[in-house]
Amino acid sequence: MGDDSEWMKLPIDQKCEHKLWKARLNGYEEALKLFQKIDDEKSPEWSKYLGLIKKFVTDSNAVAQLKGLEAALAYVENAHVAGKTTGEVASGVVNKVFNQPKARAKELGLDICLMYIEIEKGEAIQEELLKGLDNKNPKIIVACIETLRKALSEFGSKIISLKPIIKVLPKLFESREKAVRDEAKLLAVEIYRWIRDALRPPLQNINSVQLKELEEEWIKVSSAVPRQTRFLRSQQELKAKFEQQQAVGGDADGGGDDEEETVPQVDAYELLEAVEILSKLPKDFYEKIEAKKWQERKEALEAVELLVKNPKLESGDYADLVKVLKKVVGKDTNVMLVALAAKCLAGLATGLRKKFGQYAGHVVPTILEKFKEKKPQVVQALQEAIDAIFLTTTLQNLSEDILAVMDNKNPTIKQQTSLFIARSFRHCTPSTLPKSLLKPFCAALLKHINDSAPEVRDAGFEALGTALKVAGEKAVNPFLADVDKLKLDRIKECAEKVELVYGKKTGGAAEKREGKPVAGKTAALPGPGADKETKDAATKAGPLKKASTVKSGVPPKKGKPATAAGAGGAGAKGKKGPETKEIFESELSMEVCEEKAAAVLPASCIQQLDSGNWKERLACMEEFQKAVELMERSEMPCQALVRMLAKKPGWKETNFQVMQMKLHIVALIAQKGNFSKTSAQVVLDGLVDKVGDVKCGSNAKEAMTAIAEACQLPWTAEQVVAMAFSQKNPKNQSETLNWLSNAIKEFGFSGLNVKAFISNVKTALAATNPAVRTSAITLLGVMYLYVGPPLRMFFEDEKPALLSQIDAEFEKMQGQTAPTPTRGISRHSAGGGDDGEEEEQEEVGNDVVDLLPRTDIGDKITAELVSKIGDKNWKIRKEGLDEVTSILNEAKFIHPNIGELPAALKNRLNDSNKILVQQTLSILQQLATAMGPNIKQHVKNLGIPVITVLGDSKNNVRAAALATVNAWAEQTGMKEWLEGEDLSEELKKENPFLRQELLGWLAEKLPTLRSVPSDLLLCVPHLYSCLEDRNGDVRKKAQDALPFFMMHLGFEKMAKATGKLKPTSKDQVLAMLEKAKANMPAKPAPPAKSSSRVVGGTAPAKFQPGSAFADDLGSNTMESKPDPKKAKAGGLSSKTKGVQGKKVLSKPNLKEDDDKSGPIFIIVPNGKEQRMKEEKGLKVLKWNFTTPRDEYIEQLKTQMSTCVAKWLQDEMFHADFQHHNKALAVMIEHLESEKDGVISCLDLILKWLTLRFFDTNTSVLMKTLEYLKLLFNMLSQEEYHLTENEASSFIPYLILKVGEPKDVIRKDVRAILNRMCLIYPASKMFPFIMEGTKSKNSKQRAECLEELGCLVESYGMNVCQPTPGKALKEMATHIGDRDNTVRNAALNTIVTVYNVHGDQVFKLIGNLSEKDMSMLEERIKRSAKRPSAAPVRQAEEKPQRTQNISANAGMMRKGPAEDMSSKLNQNRNMGSHSETTHTVPREFQLDLDEIENDNGTVRCEMPALVQHKLDDIFEPVLIPEPKIRAVSPHFDDMHSNTASTINFVISQVASGDINTSIQALTQIDEVLKQEDKAEAMSGHIDQFLIATFMQLRLIYNTHMADEKLDKDEIVRLYSCIIGSMITLFQIESLAREASTGVLKDLMHGLITLMLDSRVEDLEEGEQVIRSVNLLVVKVLEKSDQTNILSALLVLLQDSLLATASSPKFSELVMKCLWRMVRLLPETINSINLDRILLDIHIFMKVFPKEKLKQCKSDFPIRTLKTLLHTLCKLKGPKILDHLTMIDNKNESELEAHLCRVMKHSMDQSGKADKDTEKGASRIEEKASKAKVNDILAEIFKKIGSKENTKEGLAELYEYKKKYSDADIEPFLKNSSQFFQSYVERGLRLIETEREGKGRIAPSTGISSQMEGTCVPVSTHTVSSSIGNTNGEEVGPSVYLERLKILRQRCGLDNAKQEDRPPLTSLLSKPTLPTVASSTDMLHSKLSQLRESREQYQHLDLDCNQTHSSGIGTTLASPSSAAANIDDLKKRLERIKSSRK
Repeated sequence: MGDDSEWMKLPIDQKCEHKLWKARLNGYEEALKLFQKIDDEKSPEWSKYLGLIKKFVTDSNAVAQLKGLEAALAYVENAHVAGKTTGEVASGVVNKVFNQPKARAKELGLDICLMYIEIEKGEAIQEELLKGLDNKNPKIIVACIETLRKALSEFGSKIISLKPIIKVLPKLFESREKAVRDEAKLLAVEIYRWIRDALRPPLQNINSVQLKELEEEWIKVSSAVPRQTRFLRSQQELKAKFEQQQAVGGDADGGGDDEEETVPQVDAYELLEAVEILSKLPKDFYEKIEAKKWQERKEALEAVELLVKNPKLESGDYADLVKVLKKVVGKDTNVMLVALAAKCLAGLATGLRKKFGQYAGHVVPTILEKFKEKKPQVVQALQEAIDAIFLTTTLQNLSEDILAVMDNKNPTIKQQTSLFIARSFRHCTPSTLPKSLLKPFCAALLKHINDSAPEVRDAGFEALGTALKVAGEKAVNPFLADVDKLKLDRIKECAEKVELVYGKKTGGAAEKREGKPVAGKTAALPGPGADKETKDAATKAGPLKKASTVKSGVPPKKGKPATAAGAGGAGAKGKKGPETKEIFESELSMEVCEEKAAAVLPASCIQQLDSGNWKERLACMEEFQKAVELMERSEMPCQALVRMLAKKPGWKETNFQVMQMKLHIVALIAQKGNFSKTSAQVVLDGLVDKVGDVKCGSNAKEAMTAIAEACQLPWTAEQVVAMAFSQKNPKNQSETLNWLSNAIKEFGFSGLNVKAFISNVKTALAATNPAVRTSAITLLGVMYLYVGPPLRMFFEDEKPALLSQIDAEFEKMQGQTAPTPTRGISRHSAGGGDDGEEEEQEEVGNDVVDLLPRTDIGDKITAELVSKIGDKNWKIRKEGLDEVTSILNEAKFIHPNIGELPAALKNRLNDSNKILVQQTLSILQQLATAMGPNIKQHVKNLGIPVITVLGDSKNNVRAAALATVNAWAEQTGMKEWLEGEDLSEELKKENPFLRQELLGWLAEKLPTLRSVPSDLLLCVPHLYSCLEDRNGDVRKKAQDALPFFMMHLGFEKMAKATGKLKPTSKDQVLAMLEKAKANMPAKPAPPAKSSSRVVGGTAPAKFQPGSAFADDLGSNTMESKPDPKKAKAGGLSSKTKGVQGKKVLSKPNLKEDDDKSGPIFIIVPNGKEQRMKEEKGLKVLKWNFTTPRDEYIEQLKTQMSTCVAKWLQDEMFHADFQHHNKALAVMIEHLESEKDGVISCLDLILKWLTLRFFDTNTSVLMKTLEYLKLLFNMLSQEEYHLTENEASSFIPYLILKVGEPKDVIRKDVRAILNRMCLIYPASKMFPFIMEGTKSKNSKQRAECLEELGCLVESYGMNVCQPTPGKALKEMATHIGDRDNTVRNAALNTIVTVYNVHGDQVFKLIGNLSEKDMSMLEERIKRSAKRPSAAPVRQAEEKPQRTQNISANAGMMRKGPAEDMSSKLNQNRNMGSHSETTHTVPREFQLDLDEIENDNGTVRCEMPALVQHKLDDIFEPVLIPEPKIRAVSPHFDDMHSNTASTINFVISQVASGDINTSIQALTQIDEVLKQEDKAEAMSGHIDQFLIATFMQLRLIYNTHMADEKLDKDEIVRLYSCIIGSMITLFQIESLAREASTGVLKDLMHGLITLMLDSRVEDLEEGEQVIRSVNLLVVKVLEKSDQTNILSALLVLLQDSLLATASSPKFSELVMKCLWRMVRLLPETINSINLDRILLDIHIFMKVFPKEKLKQCKSDFPIRTLKTLLHTLCKLKGPKILDHLTMIDNKNESELEAHLCRVMKHSMDQSGKADKDTEKGASRIEEKASKAKVNDILAEIFKKIGSKENTKEGLAELYEYKKKYSDADIEPFLKNSSQFFQSYVERGLRLIETEREGKGRIAPSTGISSQMEGTCVPVSTHTVSSSIGNTNGEEVGPSVYLERLKILRQRCGLDNAKQEDRPPLTSLLSKPTLPTVASSTDMLHSKLSQLRESREQYQHLDLDCNQTHSSGIGTTLASPSSAAANIDDLKKRLERIKSSRK
């Protein structure tokens, strides 16, 4: 036994794995003891055994295995980690335990399985057991079935899901093994116990003998409701309850509530497999069904009948099938076939259930009409069909169709419809049968119970009885007000007999007592009811759905049982009386009345009633009053008394005192007696007659109010208003309306017939008497309080003046709340609280919409129209849609009958032509508004297809679809959309657009709903797949929607739904669910219901009985935990309907934030110094690691605990990244307010942030970088400097992140590095970055190298540490790097150094390998000069260049202004520290000394500009290489990478390779099209336009001439160019950035293109020219108006000067100018007139009037005059103040011309205001004395002459247009009639011609001159700034001229100025050179960028750099101070003289 002792010593877990079975046995025994001993279920001991438990149960030794099983059971029961072992242990049990011969082993196996179920692992166990059923070993199968049965009997069907078990049952019954079959039988019986008859359909196909046996067993099953006897760990409260009941003796109704919910869970339908039948229809079905022979039709129908017998059908498109069947039902002459088709429809409805709902609306009217058939079998088939169909939809959806048939003449139809209504009502509950539905149905049925046909009456009684039973008397009685006693009893009798689907007969009695408890009952279906419920479940549409809708109705009632009872009590007294008995009072004859009155009144009183003496009559009235006051209610004969009062003289009483008494008595009788409507009829006429009386009016009103209280306001008001308007007295009319306004406020609005009033109000509004009109408007105002905006729809056709009064009244009422009714125990008794209020609201809203006068457009939807809409030709389809639009426009509001239109429109939603899709969407939107809530019935067949359109790839189509869906949802509410599987089917489609739009829509809508159909659960699996979608937007939208799904479905259901996901996905989704749980908003409180109901959406707040009440209800309606905080949020959200979601989410957290007040960083004096000392003395760990270890984190935590708020620290060191994000958000929030605190803890904050760099979560990283940017900004403002310790523990980790693969992150890190230079010296940063270049990550190496280049470029060579030589050698080693980007970065960096330092670089670098050296030299060479090779060569070089450009972050960055801000900051900071710190390197000082002394190394020759060959100029001008980079990317914080990318892309636009250019243009177009990204282009517009027209020039000169090129390519390129330009010029803010010079060249390019005959010859040339036309118009409209005007003037001047230019060219330029002139009235205020006038001045100087007149055409002179005329007309005399920019006004005739024009207009208008006088006096001095008459005489002379007649007419037209009041009459008077009409006709012609030419017509013909001028035109563009545009050779003088300009611009004096208009001197006016072309601009912009940078670096001018840019001298920026410039001038002069 020696070896025994060895294993005895081992620990337990090792024994359990020992190879000796004894050892294992011993191990298991000890383990068992251990497991029973450990108390703490979370003890670490458990984890040791995680991997072993499977071995416990699968032990190969039977004895050991038994012990192992016992130990395993104990483990599962006690260990909290046991759940992790479920899968493997269960599979072990199934395969290795269930096959054991020992019963004990099986028993233990079974117990282990059940124990796993108890610890919530039911699904996994069930899965393993079901797998076991496929095992070959029958023992295992039997044991698995037994385990399932046992589990079901103990845990119940709620926990064990039956569907998968029932699926395999039939297979088990077929087993060869008897044991398996027997066990299956027992299982079937157990299942039957839980779900009863729902089990029958799935088992109907098993062996008949077995079925019979089963039936016998089933009969024996006790009918008691089964109950769960074993509970999950999470159900401990239930367990306690259950045990308590067992102790008491098992009360039958026990823990009922809970099980009940399990009962309806399984619906037989759910357990069935769906069958697909559409494909199985006979091939010739559709032909056969139309066949002439009835036998063939019958065959076809029989085939369908057979197929629809399947109990569950696969969803599909059944529209065609339904259409055909409907046709047979409606049209077929053979009644047998009608019955057969009805059966088919019934089968379809039963098999499809909810999915059939969309067809219900089409079929029901046909079936109802067909009830005219007498044959019982047909009627029965139709009944079955319509009943089956009813279950697929809702009564609400069918109500329109049913009500339409109710008035049919045919009694059978009426009878069958009523019976159908009765049957339908049975399926309803109080919540699915609201008052809004009851009202129209009761009204229609009341007609039926008075019908002549007895069968119709009976059916009517049955329907009303059913309604009474379902909805309760409280709801129905108001509609039965006028029914006599007999009939009412009959209705009640019927109600007694009715058996409801929901709840048993017994409910009836209870119901009557309580009003409406059914709702309460159905929510938790009571015992016996539940049983009934499930029986029906098999045959009926999903009870689940119904149950859920019921629930939705419950909360308000639950919330206030007390008030409801109170209401009933209060109501009963005053209500039952008048409503049920006394109201029906027959009219009494005068004799009877006198008798009755004599019995109660003194005799003298009756005699004196008609006495002639008024005093007697008054005395009589006093007695009368006393008598009435003393009478008992029951004894008072009201009718007799009022008839006595009406007896002569009655209401014609002349004495006002008697009359007042009389009216008062009427009021008394009405208040004190049982006053009937019959009595009211007697007096009302008299009252209305007196209401306008000055003395008696108030008494009359009092009496009317009393009557209203007795007989209800709706009836009284209707009578009174009708009477008032049937007579003529306006006073009575206006007072009646005033009374009604008041009465409505007192009684509330319920039950009022809006329609009747509206017609009377319209009469009143048309009244001549203003008082009547005013009263009517006041009444409308009061109605508006209750009805809301829909009220206005009735008055839209009133006169505008009236409408504005009505609107003003409505405006006053806006935001007011309707007062609570104080009178009238009308249906909603005062105590009724919210319930009444809410319903009343709902009703009114609906009423109004129902009352709108609707048109029936059914007959307009002809078959012809429908076929048009479906035509093959899109134009005809469009016509069809246009017709539909116009039909809807005419009709405004329509009936729901729209024939075949839905199907036709549905097909158009997937039209290939997107324009038609959009049109269809707008029609559907219109349809929703026109049809109102009735659009509901089309949600399934039209609404859902609209949702499909949300997946369209085009943005605008999606937007239109979303708008349509919203318009529909507004009318229908959301329930229709969420019911059924349609929405989940849509979400299933893997279309990212569809998913994100749909989820976004749901996230917006769900929070507003109080309840949702249970079908929403079907969307959840797809929601989960969206959470893991590849598309980021879809994921984000899914996350946003998650809390709102949860708010309705609850966390448990959502978590359960994750069961089917893959394990990895499941964990992620569960984490998201947890997160969403925290953000879950509360459901909106009930009053919000009104918000969705009132169409037009009056603010729901109006109908809220106060917010406290809302909160109270809120907490009751919560299905989730009724946390009062959330409830409050719910209450709020309901009020601010639009602001749910985000706002509410943050609410619950407010409380927690309250205790988070106070600073988050605590300042500890000298804390930071102390920490540094500790680190230096190595008392703590130095912050230095490759990945952070726990000890570092712990250390930081300890250090932070003293100086960071506790709660923040918890967030900062939480395990979940969400909390880190929260912490960062708080830190950002407190950054500004706690600057000192932040600085005192800065070292710790930075260390914590370095830990975040090691997180994998991008959102945390982004947030960290955001915080860092803000932090360093703040530090630089505070002028703080990082300490060495802070820098060394932070910078290295930041540099790690510069190599991140994500672009955004790299960009941010670079921006942060850039900002750090402001708080930490660049020279000290350098070594850290240098260290970064040694990384293994190539991206990091490249970025670090680039960063080094930026540092050198910005701060000079002194930053290079330790010495420039060492640093450069280090950098140069990377030229040979294996990674291309790193090589490029290294080369670019050294090139940058070369630019700063010249040839000395080579010395510093030392020896390089030959290959590296040649690469470097090549790169330096390339950066120094622009490539001037032929385009073909450039294309080859392209790849290399592109990288260079991108690495160098582009040439033309943003304009200097933006960049300089950061520069200034930097210099400000550096400057301020320069005294205090010695670290500031000397590159911050201006170092001209060095330049002056250094003659040797810096080569500064004048640039050899003249040597350029002119040929090169014709090459497309490429954007110069980045040798002279505008600004290093380092300084462009915002767009560092964006800008460089844009620069690079723009540079490719001008590429010689067409494809490259197209690609670049598409990218730019993309950017421009996205609003959020478009602004990135800001600052690059000129650059882009320059590149574009260079490309245009390249096409014109090179591509078009190239025979080899495919012309389609060129057209593609043109369309890309034009497309992206049009996009650009639609964005106004960007379009305005284009400068004059660029616009000039752009217009030149576009006009040249329009005139290019070669383009016209291309296949799509016409199209191109049309687009150019459009583009030109856009450019003219959207550009900066000053710039474009200026550009056009300059262009015109150039084109007139250039002899080679075509006249057509100038003509088009002038057309553009005319267009601009036409725009002037709108744009004049935004134009810089001074600049325009300067341009005109220059133009007139170059072209004096004489010279202009010599032109071939008179266009130019007319254009100029028109322009000046218009300017004068718009500005008046002030125009002469705008000549400030013209130095010498005498050089042109501008001023004189303006004075002349002004003089004319002065004489014309003769206005004598001061301004004009001043102007006039100025004009007097200057202008010639030409008179208006002279001008007109001149014009008429021209008209008279043969040659100039046209010109004369044109001038006359212009003249008339300018001076519309000019009188030309005297000139015409003297001429002949013919001449007069000729002039008029001519003017008309000109007018039409000019109006017609809205656009600039492209010219077609092209003059021959143009052909030869390609080259000169091009020349002219390049050198246009020189003014030499004639295309001759450009000599040196030109360059000298240019140099002079540049010198002058820099403030260097030139020997003498030429006559040229002076280019602005540096400090005066910074306008551009007058004719600057873009090429110049390019140069000047570059140099400006350079010099502005250098200027701010304290003008550290470096000659070499400047000269290399190819521009004579450095330009100084205008913003520098004058003193500096003078100093500079002198020094530059010295430098130059020393160089010569």
